[in-house]
Amino acid sequence: MRRISLTCLNFPARPGKDKRHVWAMGRTLAICVGIIILASTGCSHASGPAETAAAPSRSSPPHPAQPSTPIPGAVAGGYRGFDRNEYPGGQTMAALHRSFAFTGYWLSNPPGETSNTWKGKRETLLRQGWGFLVLSNGRLDAEILKAQRRGTSPAALARSDAASAIASARTEGFPAHTILFLDQEEGGELLTEQAAYLLAWTQTVAASEYLPGVYASGQPVFTVSGNPVPVGSPATAGQTTTIDDIRSRVVAGGLHPVAIFDAQDACPPAPGCSLQARPLASSGEIVLNPGGNLLAWQYAQSPRRPELTRSCAATYARDGNCYAPGAPQAFLDMDLASSPDPSHGR
Repeated sequence: MRRISLTCLNFPARPGKDKRHVWAMGRTLAICVGIIILASTGCSHASGPAETAAAPSRSSPPHPAQPSTPIPGAVAGGYRGFDRNEYPGGQTMAALHRSFAFTGYWLSNPPGETSNTWKGKRETLLRQGWGFLVLSNGRLDAEILKAQRRGTSPAALARSDAASAIASARTEGFPAHTILFLDQEEGGELLTEQAAYLLAWTQTVAASEYLPGVYASGQPVFTVSGNPVPVGSPATAGQTTTIDDIRSRVVAGGLHPVAIFDAQDACPPAPGCSLQARPLASSGEIVLNPGGNLLAWQYAQSPRRPELTRSCAATYARDGNCYAPGAPQAFLDMDLASSPDPSHGR
């Protein structure tokens, strides 16, 4: 994902095969009298540990059993994943799966792109064992205002975009209760038209078989009377984040809960481009909580933002991008989540 401003393994259970043992006893000259004993095994599916999404208002179906082997990307208190705009290819994805449990998956053209190379790749990724963080690109403020000048309200534009995301999720085969995350690229407090768009999008998704989520900035923005001011301004300046703003609007409107994917790559609290990152126990926004609404944290971006990553610059490559072992040509953003399948998309 490319920011414009201040931002922004469960495998599918395989049905057990019935083993039918037939034992024929006794034979006579005229009639064979058989006693057939059917011994069936593996007829039921075990459910894995319950995992809560972002306070869904509907009950989710049971998840398949956890595999007995360790999940790639598992860390203390969470699971490691990544997202990137372009699909890197099946072989690269297989190599990345040694380090990551889940991958971002675009339903729409990613930010700044004219096509979506993730389209049609879900089955391939399922076979490789990936979990999903399902994403759909939102609108920049300039786009919302342009549509508004042409007679399309922010809410109407959002409902149309949400309908497209829902249709794409169905086409890709994502099951009911999958969380679809709207990519809110621009950070800071939402403008009136931005808020109208975002909330109409999330509520349209909530009215479908899917659940709404938002990718937004957790980077603090200092304000005076609602206007952004530089960090280091007088102590009277307030502090907020895009995520705080979204949460307060959802609560104030009595709207359907929204799952949060937090973009916060400032070092600290972010560790930079490192596979050693762990969910933080005491840094406010970054405490991942499967029982709450903060489900994922994007802690490294490509390219890095120099003003926020000076103290961890050495963890990034010389070109400023973040790369993972086994895929030296595929730059990416690194994430942590409270589940190996944060969108529950399997």
